[in-house]
Amino acid sequence: MLQSSEYTYGGKSSSPASNPNSYNPVKTVSAPVEQATIGRTLVIKGEISGAEALYIDGRIEGKISMPDNRVTIGRNGSVQANITAREVVVMGKVSGNIECSDRVDIRSEGSVTGDVSTVRISVEDGAVLKGGIQVRSGEHKQQNQAQSQPKSAEASKHAVAEAAKTLAATASA
Repeated sequence: MLQSSEYTYGGKSSSPASNPNSYNPVKTVSAPVEQATIGRTLVIKGEISGAEALYIDGRIEGKISMPDNRVTIGRNGSVQANITAREVVVMGKVSGNIECSDRVDIRSEGSVTGDVSTVRISVEDGAVLKGGIQVRSGEHKQQNQAQSQPKSAEASKHAVAEAAKTLAATASA
């Protein structure tokens, strides 16, 4: 049982400094999760960029660039913009292309109209996705950067062929 520092025992006052067995919680410092929020009634027209996570529950028209962070479109969110981010979660409506370096997650109530390029993608039952999908491997991206110009042209032909196979598999499912 924890006791206050004003507790007296045997007529003597016991303070945390004089009692080595008293409970002093250790304060740990951790980085707070920084997330900007665009509220339900806000309408923004233009370019949004930054270095923190972004939660959109309002309306955006333009361009969103958060290359190292997560962009979440809430249930009330409506985005008419191209999105560049590390991770994108869609619970509202997106009309525009999504370029993602890690993962795109389209939840059951989400809707995306536009092309998606990512390493990983998740589309829940009930979600709407209209557009092309390019799923690339993380190492494929690194290899393309290291290759010379003639080999890059050959790699892009391979990527187009892979995207066609992915679209064919998605369409038949």
